[in-house]
Amino acid sequence: MSKPPEIETLVGTTDPEFTHILSCVFGIQDHESRTYLVLRDQPGSTVEELAATLDRDRSNVNRSLSTLRQKDLVGRERRLLDSGGYVYQYTAVDIETAKGMLHESLDEWVEAVHDSIEEFGD
Repeated sequence: MSKPPEIETLVGTTDPEFTHILSCVFGIQDHESRTYLVLRDQPGSTVEELAATLDRDRSNVNRSLSTLRQKDLVGRERRLLDSGGYVYQYTAVDIETAKGMLHESLDEWVEAVHDSIEEFGD
């Protein structure tokens, strides 16, 4: 497994913020980490609601949600509207699940680093 893209920025940091840890370990942008945290507090939000809360345009929020879904940090459900049509509602995985994912990713990275150290000089 390749290391998360920005993991080096955590090394030497004695008190990283949770959003920074999310960004570094999962290779996401800070605004995507903020989107995750808003969804954690406001489960079932739509793109429009998130755009208003985050003060970002809908296309940027859509891109953030797409990235978060790819990282398995956010789920999406389709809700039918009484007036016809549908809307997607997004919900973040709970914090304990996210922590577990972070630990797993870091453990895999550390194991890869240990393997690289052992292979050095062969």
